[in-house]
Amino acid sequence: MTKKASSKNNFNYEENVAQVEEIIEQIESGKLPLEQIFEEFNTAIEKLRQCETFLNKGKQQMNLLIETLENDT
Repeated sequence: MTKKASSKNNFNYEENVAQVEEIIEQIESGKLPLEQIFEEFNTAIEKLRQCETFLNKGKQQMNLLIETLENDT
């Protein structure tokens, strides 16, 4: 199983955010070659999209629960 596939199965929001912060620090350090900066930037964007999807799903679930509670009263 690839690292990318396993990370989707074991998604951890906080871990992804920490990894994105680490990538940003590496890029801002100015020590990476340009090609690696592009690769790291692409990785950060992928992780941010995963986080956005996770948050949107959570928001939908919360809205559904709130709607259910409102309908029960």
